[in-house]
Amino acid sequence: MLMMFQLCQVMVILISFSSSITLLASDQLHPGEVEALRQIGKAVDEDGQLSLKFVDRCQQSGVVETVLTSAPPNLEGNNTIECNCSITDDNYCHITSFQLKDYSLPGRLPPELANLTYVKKIDFARNYLYGTIPVEWASMKNLSSISLTANRLSGNIPGHLGSFTALTYLSLESNQFSGVVPPELGKLVNLKTLILSGNKLVGTLPEALAQIKDLEDFRVSDNNLNGTVPEFIGSWSQLQNLELYATGLQGPIPLEIFHLDKLSDLRIADMPGPEFQLPNSPIERQFLVLRNINLNGTIPENAWKVETTLDLTFNNLVGEIPPTTIRRQFTFLSGNKLTGTVSDSFLQNSQNLDVSYNNFSRAPRCNSSNENNINWFRSSSSNNKLSDLLPCSEISRCPKYYRSFHINCGGQDVKNGRILYEGDQDSESNAAARSYYRLGSNWGFSSTGDFMGDNNFNDNKYTLQSNSNISLVDFGLYATARKTPLSITYYGYCLENGNYTVRLHFAEIQFTDEKLYNKVARRVFDIYIQGIQVQKDFNFTEEAKGSNKNFTRAFNTTVTDRTLEIRLYWAGKGTTSIPKRGNYGPIISAISVCSGYRTYCEEPEETSKKPIVIGVVTSAVFLIFLVMGVIYWKLCYGDKYTRERELKGLDLKTGSFTLRQLKAATDNFNSENKIGEGGFGSVYKGELTDGTIIAVKQLSPKSRQGNREFVNEIGMISCLQHPNLVRLYGCCIEGDQLLLVYEYMENNSLSRALFGNHSSIC
Repeated sequence: MLMMFQLCQVMVILISFSSSITLLASDQLHPGEVEALRQIGKAVDEDGQLSLKFVDRCQQSGVVETVLTSAPPNLEGNNTIECNCSITDDNYCHITSFQLKDYSLPGRLPPELANLTYVKKIDFARNYLYGTIPVEWASMKNLSSISLTANRLSGNIPGHLGSFTALTYLSLESNQFSGVVPPELGKLVNLKTLILSGNKLVGTLPEALAQIKDLEDFRVSDNNLNGTVPEFIGSWSQLQNLELYATGLQGPIPLEIFHLDKLSDLRIADMPGPEFQLPNSPIERQFLVLRNINLNGTIPENAWKVETTLDLTFNNLVGEIPPTTIRRQFTFLSGNKLTGTVSDSFLQNSQNLDVSYNNFSRAPRCNSSNENNINWFRSSSSNNKLSDLLPCSEISRCPKYYRSFHINCGGQDVKNGRILYEGDQDSESNAAARSYYRLGSNWGFSSTGDFMGDNNFNDNKYTLQSNSNISLVDFGLYATARKTPLSITYYGYCLENGNYTVRLHFAEIQFTDEKLYNKVARRVFDIYIQGIQVQKDFNFTEEAKGSNKNFTRAFNTTVTDRTLEIRLYWAGKGTTSIPKRGNYGPIISAISVCSGYRTYCEEPEETSKKPIVIGVVTSAVFLIFLVMGVIYWKLCYGDKYTRERELKGLDLKTGSFTLRQLKAATDNFNSENKIGEGGFGSVYKGELTDGTIIAVKQLSPKSRQGNREFVNEIGMISCLQHPNLVRLYGCCIEGDQLLLVYEYMENNSLSRALFGNHSSIC
C-alpha cells in the first residue's frame, strides 16, 4: 500500500513537472529570435550606455520586456515589442512588432532585424541611429510599417526600398538623407503614407510615384527639390493629407489638387512662382494652409467653409471678407491687400483672427465684450499712423520721443545690470492671434499662428520657461522665451528718428534634456528688420552650439517714421517633430534697442523728479564756487599771470633762462654774491653750469619800472653792440620775477672808474 502511494506521488510530480515544461514552452521566444534580440541590442546601443537587454519570454500581455540597467533616471523611452504565441504550432512565441522610440540610441540600424521574420512594424523614431536602411530588411515579407523619424541616417535613400512591397507606411522624416527621391519607391503600390520631410533631397519628384494609387498622406517639406509641383499629385484620388512646406518646388499649384474630394488637410507654404488665383473648389476642408505662395485675386466663397484652420497669410489677395456662419478655430489673413470692413458676424465666429497688415478702409470695431482673440495690428490706413499701429488703444499721439526700449520676451520684468528689461507676459498674450502693447512704455508685439500637428488648441504654448538646472550668463534674462509657429513682430513706437542698433538675445531652453535625439533637432527661421530680410534660414541650432547656451546678434537700422519693427518668421524649415510633433518656429529671449551704434544703453525713462532736483542744486552750487574761485584768482594771481602772459607774447629777440638756472648760478641770490643795487633792483654775480660768469639783474617788486621799460632795456642793449659795452645774454620771465642776464665785467662799471664809489649803478 505504501509503495502504491509513493508511486502515485512520483507520477503526480512527473505530471506536474511535465505541465511546467509545457507552460514554459508556451511563452518561450524562438531561440533564433532570442539571439537576434541580443545582436539588435548590441547594434543600437553600441557604446553600452543603456545596457539594453531583452527578456526571452512573451508575457501574458503579449509583449517582451525590455531592460535598461544603465539608463539615465529621467529617460522616458517608449518600447513596445509585441509577441504572439499562436502564429505557428512550433510551441514558440514570435515577435510581431518592434518599437524602440525616444531612447536616444546612438548605434546603427541593425540588419539582424531581418531574423525577426514575423515582424510587421519597425519603429525607431527619435533616437540617434546612424547608417542607412539595411538591404537585409527586404526579406521581411510581413513588414508593412517603417518609422525612422528623427535620427541621423544619411546617404541616398536606398533603391532597394522598392522591394518592400508589403509596406503601407514609410517615414524617413528629419534625417540627413541626400540625393534624389528614388523612382523605385513607385513600386510600393500598397503604400498609404510617405513622409520624406526634413532631409536634404534634391532633384524633381519622380513620375514613378504616380503608380502609388492609394496614397493617403504625402509630406516632403523642408528639402531642396527643384522643378514645379507635379501634376500627378492631382491623380491621387485617395489623398487626405498633403504637406509641402519649403520644398524647393515652384508653383503654381496644379488645379487638380484642389478638386481632390478626400483631401481634408492641404498645407502648401513658402513656394515661389508666378501669381495664380485660388479656384472656387466645392470641397469642404478641415485645414487649408496656402501661405506665401503668390496667390492673388479675391478669396473664393468656398474657401471660407474651412472648419478648423484657414491660413492665407503673406499673399496678394484683395477684396472684402464676407459674412460667415461657420465658427472656425483659426483664421489667419495677415499680409494681404484686403479692403472694406470686417463684418460683425465674421468677428463673432472667429475664435482666433489675424487681419494685420491689410488695407481695410476704416478702423475696426473695438468691442471689449468680444472674448475672441483678434489681431488688428496695421490692418487699416489713415492719417494717424499711431492709431493704425495701435488700433483699439487709447494712444493717439506720442507723449514724448524715446531713444531705446528693452524687452524680456515671454517673462516678467527683469533687471539686467542697470537696465530694466520689461516683460511682455500678461494674461492674454498666449493667443494664436494677438496684438499687445506695454502701457506706459513704447513697444509691443503682434503674433500669429498655431502649432499644427500637436492636437493642442490651448493658449498656453507660446511662451517657454526653463525648467532645467542650467548655468546661463544672465540667467534671469534667458530663463524665459517667446515662441511663435508662424510670425511675430516686436515693434517700438514714438522713437526719435535716426540710426539704431538692434540686439537680439537667444538661448535654446526647449531642447535641454539629456536625450541624444535633441542633437538632430534644427530650429530655422528668417529675421526681418524694418521690412528688410537681414537673416535668411537663420540656423538657430548651429548658432546656439547646443542647448543652455545664450548668444546675441546685433543689427544696424534706421528709423524714419518714429517706428521700428523686428519680425521673426518661420519659413517652413527645420524639424517639426522633436521632442514631439508641433515643436518648431522661432524663439527669442530678449530684445535691446539703442539709438546710434551702441549695443548697451541705459533705460531712458525717468521714474521721478528727484534726479532733476539734484541736478539743478548741484549745478547752482558748482556755479557759486566757480565765481568765487575766479574772483580769488583775479585778486591774488591776476596781475602776476597777466604780466607773464603779456611779456611772453612779445617777440623778445634774446636768450631765455629759467628761474631755477639763475637761482643755481647765484646760490639762490645769496647776499654774498650781490655786486650792486639800484632803482631797478639788485645785481648778483653768478656762474652757469658751463663755467660762464654772469651778472644777474633782478627787478625789485618795489621798482617803478613796468613791463614796457623792461622790454625797452632789453631792446636797447640788444641793439647796441660794442666792445666797450656790456653784452646782454638773455632774460627770465616767470610769475612776478623779471631778470636780466648780462656779461660779467671784472673791472666793474665805467661809472665807478670815473666817479669812484660815490656813484650807483642804474
